[in-house]
Amino acid sequence: MSKAHPISNAELEFDNGFFDAAAFTAKAMASAQSLAAVIDHTLLKPDATRTQVEKLCDEAIQYRFACAMVNPCWAALVVDRLNGSGVPVGVVIGFPLGAGLSSTLRQEAAALVKLGARELDMVLPVGLLKSGDHTAVERNIRAAANVAHHNGAILKVILETCLLTVEEKLRASEIAIHAGADFLKTSTGFSSGGATAADVALLRGVAGARCGVKASGGIRTLVDIKKMLEAGANRVGASASVAIVREHGAQ
Repeated sequence: MSKAHPISNAELEFDNGFFDAAAFTAKAMASAQSLAAVIDHTLLKPDATRTQVEKLCDEAIQYRFACAMVNPCWAALVVDRLNGSGVPVGVVIGFPLGAGLSSTLRQEAAALVKLGARELDMVLPVGLLKSGDHTAVERNIRAAANVAHHNGAILKVILETCLLTVEEKLRASEIAIHAGADFLKTSTGFSSGGATAADVALLRGVAGARCGVKASGGIRTLVDIKKMLEAGANRVGASASVAIVREHGAQ
């Protein structure tokens, strides 16, 4: 499938078309700087203030994180703050329940890429998946993917793995990839559980080298992030990003 912003060979490690988690982990863990480059520096708390968001941006620039990930209401501020820095702006959509209309999701995605967002993280409609309405799930994801790719942005699809059976995780992964996902993502961090190494490995097993895998939810330490990378993640979302990178640098 052709994508406007495919996962590059520089970001993924390939071995005859397969993702090499060990090689990727070694590169990511080589230095604090290389580790920061695979972390989405995240602030999604509903009570986050302007001052906190501005601090997030300054930290994203200082440590060169993969992106600064925020809620939609802060998108314009973050785009302006990161202008010229080379750090992309990431924004969540349909968050945190994924229970909105496809048309609403499309409009939200369009408004945010117009503002300058280059990474969109959407929540898969879990209820529709569990109801067996796979066509509706794919339609929902494709609505956002088409907008993202048309505007040179990427789309990460949050499966909310803690709510799914193994069969549902496998099905959701295939649907998301077929619909145009650039990343499969584990969790919102707002449900009953976060990322696990087992879930990351399962998602990577489905994705192979077709798309990225992002681990998020409850990742707070260097040990946590190393486990996720070894399991097959090539991007990690964390609010404890600075502490993790500093922990690495202190070694």
